[in-house]
Amino acid sequence: MDTIEVIVETPKGSQFKYKYDLKKEWFTVHKALPVGLIFPYDFGFIPDTEGDDGDPLDVLILSEFSFLQGSMIECRIIGSMKAEQTDGKKTIRNDRIFVYPDLKGFYPVYNSMADIQDEKLKEIENFFIYYNAMQKKTFKPLGILDTRETMKLIKKQRS
Repeated sequence: MDTIEVIVETPKGSQFKYKYDLKKEWFTVHKALPVGLIFPYDFGFIPDTEGDDGDPLDVLILSEFSFLQGSMIECRIIGSMKAEQTDGKKTIRNDRIFVYPDLKGFYPVYNSMADIQDEKLKEIENFFIYYNAMQKKTFKPLGILDTRETMKLIKKQRS
């Protein structure tokens, strides 16, 4: 099973989006989410990668537990949601990689994208669609990649 190191940027349940500043080496409060909207899972990034937006690749840690901001967690790759994000006239790929903590004592709830209920995937899609709409951006899901395809994507984006 493929694993990667993930850094938690925004904890599950947070109404604030945090962002790690690679140059300053600290977390900043990036923005507040609208009332009633919270992050459904820990949101983080894969160090030493760079997506089309210039930031490290985005990760959603599908766990019933929340981890501390700044924690590094070894995670199993489940797959990813391909997506396009449009800001004004500029459209970029901005995929969401799904992982599960690879920790002793953790029973693997998700081993592949097939283990995630369609309703749960739709909730995640809707979160990112609405979250981006609040910033006057569009988020368009383009499909699902399995573990193998996602690992290829990560290797291609290593800096």
